[in-house]
Amino acid sequence: MLTTAKYKKLIKALKEYRNTFLNRKLNDLDESGTRIMINALLTDVLGYTSIEEVKTEYMIRGTYADYVIQIKGVRHFLVEVKGFSLELSEKHLRQAINYGANEGIEWALLTNGKQFEFYKILFNKPIESKKVFSIDLTDKSQLKNSAKYFQYLHKDSVSKKGLDHYWNRCVALDPITVASILLDGKIVNHVKRTLKNKFKNKFSDEEVLNSIKRVFIDSINIDGMKQKRIKKSNRHTRRSAESHSNKNSIVIAAESPKA
Repeated sequence: MLTTAKYKKLIKALKEYRNTFLNRKLNDLDESGTRIMINALLTDVLGYTSIEEVKTEYMIRGTYADYVIQIKGVRHFLVEVKGFSLELSEKHLRQAINYGANEGIEWALLTNGKQFEFYKILFNKPIESKKVFSIDLTDKSQLKNSAKYFQYLHKDSVSKKGLDHYWNRCVALDPITVASILLDGKIVNHVKRTLKNKFKNKFSDEEVLNSIKRVFIDSINIDGMKQKRIKKSNRHTRRSAESHSNKNSIVIAAESPKA
């Protein structure tokens, strides 16, 4: 994660990138021209050193990935660039994922200079990928929100294993992970005791488990439902929470880590 000062600097750099490249009519810009844009993004916005950390035309099994980003010899993610006028497609994604799979690189950024799609490559059998975020810098209203994602690609974050941290949070908050926790025996017992106390009836484990499963399946309108507040254990934690809420917070998908 970036410090508050570096996060603000990132937002400013993204504005400059947008003003320089996206406020002009570049509809006929080809792939080589788009790479000039990406060079600027990788160095001026994300902080990588040209040549040393931004490897261009990186050979992978007789073909070339547009960029591979590495720090101190460690390859962190590849970048596949398509022409500015092209819409990113499944074919482009397969190309990027194949590059990463063949070279053992776990992350891939697919872009046409305005749209950016970032993927985690899963080395399963067969190879799979999961989109972790998608950004459209042509939408001016989403510029600050885009920085919340781009910060994970910044050199300062990547060099401190920020991508691993981000992926762990994505996995933790994935509905499948949360569902498996809700189906745990301890949670079922807690729900069963709560229902017994509130409704003065006894319920079997099977009944409660089936009811929890229905929460996953049925369409339930949760608007207006009251949620219990999580109580802080002492005055110190309350002060910490209040202090945290006054700082810039970074929201990615369903998470809210601090900037």
